[in-house]
Order: sequence, then C-alpha cells, then structure tokens
Amino acid sequence: MLSTNEVKHIAALSRLRLSDEDVEKYRGQLEAILEYVDKLRELDTSGVPEVARGIEATNVFRDDLVELCDPDTRERILKAFPRRSGDLLQVQAVFGERGL
Repeated sequence: MLSTNEVKHIAALSRLRLSDEDVEKYRGQLEAILEYVDKLRELDTSGVPEVARGIEATNVFRDDLVELCDPDTRERILKAFPRRSGDLLQVQAVFGERGL
C-alpha cells in the first residue's frame, strides 16, 4: 500500500499540487495501476517483438505552401510589430535566453 508521503512525492515529481483529499483519492487509483502493472509483469513476452506503437500508423504530410498576404496588410503588420530588424520580426525566446 502506498503511503501518503509516496503519493505526495509522485505528485511533486509530476508537478501536481494535491489537497489532502486528492492524496487519498489518488492513492487508491495509483495502487490499482501498480497492481495492474504487476499482473502485466507476469506475462511471458520473450517471443514478442518490440514495437514502436500498438497500431500501424502512417504519417500524413501536406505540401508546405507559402500563402502571401496583400502588400498593404504586410506593411501594416511590419509597422505594428514592436521589435523587428528589417522584415524579420523579433519575438521573445521560447527556450533559453529571455528577450533579444
């Protein structure tokens, strides 16, 4: 049986904030999941090849087409953008450094 501290630790690893009520609720659910995993470990899968996914899937690609807007709209967008270098629009970094 999972302890309250173990459930809180799992929640912290998952970056979840749980109330005391949630801890009790999820303790039972986590225990059921772990019991099921234990049952799966009993299966002999030595002759079963590894697969990347459970079903066959094919990527569907579309042509990457450039759709230009009219020159007036383009000019208004460029003028309205707060930070730019010529025609290049500068945005805040998503990863790493902040700002430009």
